[in-house]
Amino acid sequence: MADVIHFEYRRPGKGVVTYEELLVLDRPDVKVLLQERYDGEDINIKGSCILNSGAPIIWYVFPESWHSVGRFHLREGTLTGWYTNLCKPIEFHDDTWIGNDLFLDLWQPVDGEPVWLDEDEFDHATKTKLLDGATAKRVQNERTLIEFQLGQHSWPPSIAMDIDLSHVRSLLELS
Repeated sequence: MADVIHFEYRRPGKGVVTYEELLVLDRPDVKVLLQERYDGEDINIKGSCILNSGAPIIWYVFPESWHSVGRFHLREGTLTGWYTNLCKPIEFHDDTWIGNDLFLDLWQPVDGEPVWLDEDEFDHATKTKLLDGATAKRVQNERTLIEFQLGQHSWPPSIAMDIDLSHVRSLLELS
């Protein structure tokens, strides 16, 4: 049986939300989590729904990296795209993992051009010192690295392309 992870998502100024997710793959270079059911409001970007309430999400966590990648779906399992969350490296404490969000995100739809999200919130967090100067600079550096990989057609990371929802569910059956 897959381990249940209590993922504490923290965003400066917004508090903590805890999600229960299943750890379906645990390697030194990547951890793959399944959130079988997203319980929030539908998320829309540029008039298109990218995530329904009740839809599954696969999260790819890269230890020591300043990002994680979500594979978003609609309720019936249709892939809509990849959501890159810029964040501090995840803190691992047994079955409790802590993710500290850094405001800036990238949405990469299956069909369409990638778009950076929450730039205004990132700017506000920097100006109001919710993010210190060194952290803001690190976030900008991460953005630059991701943009380079986008230009090389190598983003999102290959594991986020290769391990899809049916593969994750197969891994769950084996555990």
